[in-house]
Amino acid sequence: MDKRIAIFDDNSKRRESLEMLIELTDGMAFAGSFPDCSNVINDVEISNPDLVLMDIDMPNVNGIDGVIMIRKKYPDIKILMQTVFEDDEKLFACIRAGADGYILKKAQPQELLNAIEDALKGGAPMTPSIARQVLRFVGSIENKKQTEDFNLTARETEILSMLVQGLSYKMIANRCFISLPTVNSHIQNIYEKLQVHSAVEAVTKAIGNKIV
Repeated sequence: MDKRIAIFDDNSKRRESLEMLIELTDGMAFAGSFPDCSNVINDVEISNPDLVLMDIDMPNVNGIDGVIMIRKKYPDIKILMQTVFEDDEKLFACIRAGADGYILKKAQPQELLNAIEDALKGGAPMTPSIARQVLRFVGSIENKKQTEDFNLTARETEILSMLVQGLSYKMIANRCFISLPTVNSHIQNIYEKLQVHSAVEAVTKAIGNKIV
């Protein structure tokens, strides 16, 4: 079944371009587009997406507030943030709000499609420049945290390390010689032990607590 993608963006031309891109991509279906998050819960309920492409800077109700509202009622929907900026404050506000990934609008169409597919599989897609900012951020706070024992198994620690390196679920499965369902099972156990809900949160916590 095609994965349904909803778009929140105040630029009508960009919404139309994204709609066309999604409709022309095998395995994806356009679920709806909206100019801001003023009615985000109703919009999500009607469009029933598997993933939301969320602009950060929109009038009325912005994307960060939109993520917070979606997360509270629909914790399983994947959310991929888009912006023209590489703004530290907004980036980490998105992570704290529960976004699954963060990509710049200047990314090429195939990069965006890859990020969508990665997020749908449970990954934490980020452009390299964004990933570097995350690493700098957690590096600046890691000395303020005490190392905790999360009781991860050797295999879970290995898989978490690969998530930190930015590997996709498929790449992890190939490297560990295990199936995708097994990777999913390990990652769900990791989330439970770390008390997180997304790969971005897991990566941030792993580095901040020096788990890997």
